[in-house]
Amino acid sequence: MLVDSPPEPSAETAPAPPNRRAIRAVGLVVSLAILVLVALASIAIGAKELSLEQVWHGLFDDTGTYGDVVVGERISRTLLGLLAGAALGLAGAVLQALTRNPLADPGLLGINAGASAAVVTAITYFGVTSLTGYVWFGFVGAAAVGALVWFLGGSRGATPVRLALAGTAISAALYGYLQAVMIMDHAALSKMRFWTVGSLASATDETIVQVLPFLAVGTVVALLLARPLNAMAMGDDTARALGANLNRTRALSMAAATVLCGAATAACGPIVFVGLMVPHVVRSFTGPDMRWILPYATVLSPVLLLGADVVGRIVARPAELQVGIVTAILGGPVFIFLVRRRRTAQL
Repeated sequence: MLVDSPPEPSAETAPAPPNRRAIRAVGLVVSLAILVLVALASIAIGAKELSLEQVWHGLFDDTGTYGDVVVGERISRTLLGLLAGAALGLAGAVLQALTRNPLADPGLLGINAGASAAVVTAITYFGVTSLTGYVWFGFVGAAAVGALVWFLGGSRGATPVRLALAGTAISAALYGYLQAVMIMDHAALSKMRFWTVGSLASATDETIVQVLPFLAVGTVVALLLARPLNAMAMGDDTARALGANLNRTRALSMAAATVLCGAATAACGPIVFVGLMVPHVVRSFTGPDMRWILPYATVLSPVLLLGADVVGRIVARPAELQVGIVTAILGGPVFIFLVRRRRTAQL
């Protein structure tokens, strides 16, 4: 007895495979919408309670009242959080691709240590007391360490291992110097204590103007590196066969990460877990394609940073819990859960 086999599905009747690119694009739009909502919450919610009417008045009809002043401070704080979060997320994603280590973050290459050491030097030996002064010293310190790591780890041919080892060694030395200076100089310890935990509370328009050019340049360079970093992920030999210039890509990646992380750290202090966790989470649903990882990290990292800042303002009213503490408290357990639940993605 013959049994008719089911007809082959035609092009018209076969279900179309999901368009992954369209799904990613929709996800990015949704992420942008979430970012807008979190930014609005950052302006509306704070340690000082304001009504929605006061917030609206401060946004669109500023007449210098107490509520208007508070809203203006929150706007500056939110803008700095947007910029710093995007910078840290981009820097983390680039460094993870550069070192082929999904658990890498800006601290791995000594950039945070360089900024911190420069700031404590400015306070102790140059008498700098304002945040606007910290910004320049912190940025120069981060840039100098980035250049030194590249010289030590890449002068004879950069490799992920050499760069990571050079960054770890320099970080250890700089943190030793940092602790020694702070122990010997109690005034420096008192001034550094607030900066080293990471905070958006001292955000000013002047600080934003100072770091904005560096963040803009670093962002453009990082986004343009998506295709070369994709090629490098296939291995050095394959990348060369595809026409990628490995040393140039690694040098530009180091430069972009240094500029981004250096400017963000100088403005806000060293904030942990944002550059580590967000790119890792993003990779779990975008896949290894840097053309999507970098935009997603740019959008979702400020969501984490601003969300943590809002939480810090609420839980300690009428005082505030610094955002660097909140990201550490929230990020640590969440990241451990992600690592245990899923195998760490290979790069």
